[in-house]
Amino acid sequence: MPLSVVDIYRDILPKTNCGDCGFSTCLAFAGMVVSEKHALDNCPHLAPDVLKRFGKELSNQYASGKWVKKDLAEEALQWARERSASMDIRDLPDRIGGELSDKSGGPVLKLPYFNDTIFIQTDSVTKADGSELTRWEQVFVYNHMAQGGASKPSGHWKGFVEFPNTVSKAKSMAEQVELPLQEAFRGRVAELAEAASRLGGVDMNADFGSADLAIWFTPLPRVPLMLMFWDADQEDGFDAKVKLLFDETVTEHLDIESMVFLSERLRQLLCG
Repeated sequence: MPLSVVDIYRDILPKTNCGDCGFSTCLAFAGMVVSEKHALDNCPHLAPDVLKRFGKELSNQYASGKWVKKDLAEEALQWARERSASMDIRDLPDRIGGELSDKSGGPVLKLPYFNDTIFIQTDSVTKADGSELTRWEQVFVYNHMAQGGASKPSGHWKGFVEFPNTVSKAKSMAEQVELPLQEAFRGRVAELAEAASRLGGVDMNADFGSADLAIWFTPLPRVPLMLMFWDADQEDGFDAKVKLLFDETVTEHLDIESMVFLSERLRQLLCG
């Protein structure tokens, strides 16, 4: 039988709430053992035979995935890698841009990424210095490879909710991207413009005069983004507002979730 939080608290832990494990209560510690694979021996009051017995049971429980908190980033990355596994890197320049070269390990695609460069190989996506992108970045890059689109941007922009099947992700876009940017740069238009410039953002105010800032980003050659920012106006009672626009061809290159992941990464880079 799998060990539940109650089982561990009732049958294994001393129930003294001493805090020696780093948690305020034994129950809180038990919860971390079950859901986060927190080591049972972090409780210093358990006998070696108890640790040996229940440690084996917990190892089997973790292996089965019972009650363990899911690593969503890892699951998404595995799925994205599987989607792109059949892609031939030599075919990618015609679809997503970049320059192809050959190294001893096989073909490599050099692809512009914001104001940087990434290198795509059969089993890795790395920066110029050899370090890996974050897992969520890798997710949208692999999905971009797998999506199959080849269209170049048309220059016609749409809001996120104007694309099909975005209803379930609209809240995430607002809460994880637009609202944090709104809070971070309210009354700080010049700082937003400076942060955008460091990412290679292009000032498009002349074409989008209704906003205080309109900035064109090119995170990937075939996937541009437009950030619209209206600062707060206390006299008129308007709060700051942020809206992200995508080229109408974006769904040829990214699935809906990857559009959100890419937008979240933009927010992280802008906010530091």
